[in-house]
Amino acid sequence: MISERNSVLHSWCVPAQWQAPTIVGGRGAHFWDADGHDYLDMSSLSECSNLGHQHPAVVKAILEQAERLCFITSAWGTQPRAELAEALLEKAGFEHGRVFFTVAGADANEHAVKFARQARGLAHGWIITRDRSYHGASYACMAFSGDARTHHQVDPELYAVAQVASPYAYRCPFASSSEIECGQRAVAAVADEIDRKGAESVAAVLMEPNAGTNGIVPPDNYWPGLRELARSRGVFLIADEVMSAFGRCGEWFAWQRYGDAGKPDLMTLAKGLTGAHLPLGAVVANENVARRLETQMLFTGLTYCGHPLACAAGMAAVRAYEDEELIERSRRLGGAMLVELKRLQQKHRLIGDVRGGHGLFAVMELVSDPVSRAPLAPWPQTPPQLTALVQKALARGVSFAVRGNLIILAPPLVIEERELSDALAFLDRLISEIESA
Repeated sequence: MISERNSVLHSWCVPAQWQAPTIVGGRGAHFWDADGHDYLDMSSLSECSNLGHQHPAVVKAILEQAERLCFITSAWGTQPRAELAEALLEKAGFEHGRVFFTVAGADANEHAVKFARQARGLAHGWIITRDRSYHGASYACMAFSGDARTHHQVDPELYAVAQVASPYAYRCPFASSSEIECGQRAVAAVADEIDRKGAESVAAVLMEPNAGTNGIVPPDNYWPGLRELARSRGVFLIADEVMSAFGRCGEWFAWQRYGDAGKPDLMTLAKGLTGAHLPLGAVVANENVARRLETQMLFTGLTYCGHPLACAAGMAAVRAYEDEELIERSRRLGGAMLVELKRLQQKHRLIGDVRGGHGLFAVMELVSDPVSRAPLAPWPQTPPQLTALVQKALARGVSFAVRGNLIILAPPLVIEERELSDALAFLDRLISEIESA
């Protein structure tokens, strides 16, 4: 079997140091390599395989669509594209809204900003984002993101982007004494930035409502506060739901936890949109934004915009989430997972904080001292203890995701309850080994 080792450039690594097994198959919460090693997927492989691997209904939909029509440009209509757009608008409650399909999350975020600026009549309008966020790795998305790994590559101000401090309650940049106070001050920081720029020159606020690989889960008052603030200043609110949608945080879209009080003007989707069976992203705009755009020329285009195969996979994925009640299942299992992680926090001094748990997404932050909250390594470096934990787990057939001092738990929504329980018990033992070393 041919290896990628000497021919492919891989993301987020030094190419000469990359080495990984060749994966040849998967089913449910498992995938396996060419040597027959089976791995339990505890991260949904970059938080996107929400439906698990090789979901039969999605695979069937792709095959059936491939036999009918593989490709047509967006200058022509297709049934899968129309059906998926209607389904997304219905799930979001965006009556009379519109959907623009992209290839992935990064170009969805770029187009959401483009549409927000056009709808506001501000071709170079400011976009307010936050530090320690992630919206993609294209140049514009690096400008949107407060990512320590890429800040040296781009100047946000050149892209009319202004970043504010994050609602990181465990290490609150505003020296707050509670999560609620941290959330309030974080919203106030966005208000101050809008007022400094002048609301008339700000096009939108772009934020992640919940889950993100940055490891920050905002306090409960943060997103509703942003919604109220953006509306009062007359700027658009864009929800980056690339990772947090489709049950990951216990709702179709994470902002729905707050009801209409959390409804954004635009939201971006990818990852769970097809359960990662095919690449697909989307920008979903509410009626207000859609009405402003529909009589203007849209100077944008993507060859694979609304690709029929991908849209067929997306429609099958939506039906699977619905038919198998996976949104509710994620909420239930996520709550149970959080309880167990909190128990581990009481047991292990190494665990400084546990957050998330609205669905099958939680973050465990490791520290060298729980009192001072000193990290094991400066962000975004991954400490050797966590690198060793991942390798030990892989050798035992469990795939965990880590970033910096964080263990990010985001298994497929179809994971068996016993598999989840066993994986958390295994994680308990691995952390005990670190503490006793």
